[in-house]
Amino acid sequence: MSTIDINIIAARPHVAITCKAAVAWGAGESLVMEQVEVSPPQAMEIRIQVVSTSLCRSDFTAWQSHAIFPRIFGHEASGIVESVGQGVTEFKEGDHVLTVFTGECMQCRQCTSGKSNICEVLGLERRGVMHSDQKTRFSINGKPIYHYCAVSSFSEYTVVHSGCAVKVSPLAPLEKICLLSCGVAAGLGAAWNVADICKGSTVVIFGLGTLGLSVAQGARLRGASQIIGVDTNPEKGEIAKAFGITEFLDPNDSNEPIQQVIKRITGGGADYSFECIGDTGMITTALQSCCDGWGLTVTLGVPKEKPEVTAHYGLFLTGRTLKGSLFGGWKPKSDLPSLVEKYMKKEIQIDEFITHNIPFEDINKAFNLMREGRCLRCVIHMPNAKATLVKEQKLIA
Repeated sequence: MSTIDINIIAARPHVAITCKAAVAWGAGESLVMEQVEVSPPQAMEIRIQVVSTSLCRSDFTAWQSHAIFPRIFGHEASGIVESVGQGVTEFKEGDHVLTVFTGECMQCRQCTSGKSNICEVLGLERRGVMHSDQKTRFSINGKPIYHYCAVSSFSEYTVVHSGCAVKVSPLAPLEKICLLSCGVAAGLGAAWNVADICKGSTVVIFGLGTLGLSVAQGARLRGASQIIGVDTNPEKGEIAKAFGITEFLDPNDSNEPIQQVIKRITGGGADYSFECIGDTGMITTALQSCCDGWGLTVTLGVPKEKPEVTAHYGLFLTGRTLKGSLFGGWKPKSDLPSLVEKYMKKEIQIDEFITHNIPFEDINKAFNLMREGRCLRCVIHMPNAKATLVKEQKLIA
């Protein structure tokens, strides 16, 4: 049973709600707590009372850039359905859900292919609007406030397409499983679905944030014999052991290129390498760290600049492969419930990624901690999570 408190406000379908949201007015500027109006859900949409949300590196990167403003960031979240729009049959008021930044319509060519999780209808939204009508559901004094990844969870309430939410067990702790809506799931999926790591293999991971450490967890659970973590923050070395890292390397401690160090200690290169930093230049280093013949490099990070990838063709002629990974290859609606179940059975770690718990009004502390490299995941708790879940659990029982 979850230990958090929740106050479920009576559903008011087709009526706008006024609530608090942390609004970003400009690149790199502190978020400002504002009273925003949240429109009722339109056809095939649901309005969610956000319970817990966490700061993901991609939120931080977009906030620092010259992105669309004013904007409400946040996409890694859990909550409770407050109301549903016309045509929604999958959800009802009171359902517990995870939000997802890439949806699953279950009908397009990609969704029905069995080969991809890149939905053509509800894929990654970059323009700050809803998928359905290219408009926003947030406003202040009639002026639109833009979305982020069609989720915008740094608000007490948000509206998402029903294809961008996943129903979960009401017994799962929302303040923990919110991490499965992006970072932890993305790393596990990169190891299991995209790379398909095999037992006894050697793995190298560049970047030991939540993504990289989730890859490490996935590699350990697959039985990898050697899991090397590479990071310029020496404090990550000890933390990483808890997730499966067997050897830690700080490139600043070596007089030779890190790829040469890796090739030496792996006996010719790793079977798998993962770029989890968001540095396209590091992709070449990851490729060079792999072995000839079958070495596989997976890139997960979101680049802050220079999105183009360059690499010598000889790396590919000798048998190396480079693959991209979005959300670890998971189909959110089809696959996320099984990850929640694994967590409930204590088969995967989530709690250990949560280094800070922060009240919503202190959300800027989470941004400061990430800027300073002093956190993995900061879980942000909404002020409307005050009344106990005991009554709800009794109703379920």
